Amino acid sequence: MIEARFHLAFPVADLEAARRFYVEGLGCVAGRSSSRALILNFFGHQLVAHLVSEPPPPQSGIYPRHFGMVFDDEATWAALAARAEARGLPFRQRPRVRFPGEPTEHRTFFLEDPSGNLLEFKHYARAEAVFGCAELAAVGDA
Repeated sequence: MIEARFHLAFPVADLEAARRFYVEGLGCVAGRSSSRALILNFFGHQLVAHLVSEPPPPQSGIYPRHFGMVFDDEATWAALAARAEARGLPFRQRPRVRFPGEPTEHRTFFLEDPSGNLLEFKHYARAEAVFGCAELAAVGDA
């Protein structure tokens, strides 16, 4: 396995609102910035918020477009959920358990940034479910 950092560029309609959400809200560290872009340290990975004239079209549900993190530690996941709550970040879906009792059981919540981008944060009860359990057909909500 090659060690690498994930990079994601995504659209935002307001850079200052994005900075407040990601830095003050989620606790990301801001890197380089310009009048059109902002680099963020997103849990050790590189996000780049790019200013656009219009935000992406809103989604009626959580699919198909979202991004986020899978935490190895449940306490870290819970701490982020508590931070989001305390900072008044908008939840698209509040913290819950998905697939309870199944090999793919996990805790999840979704946030929505000021430009309508959706973020999911997860913790699996069984680490092998992150990439394994291929024999199970359930992926996401119906």
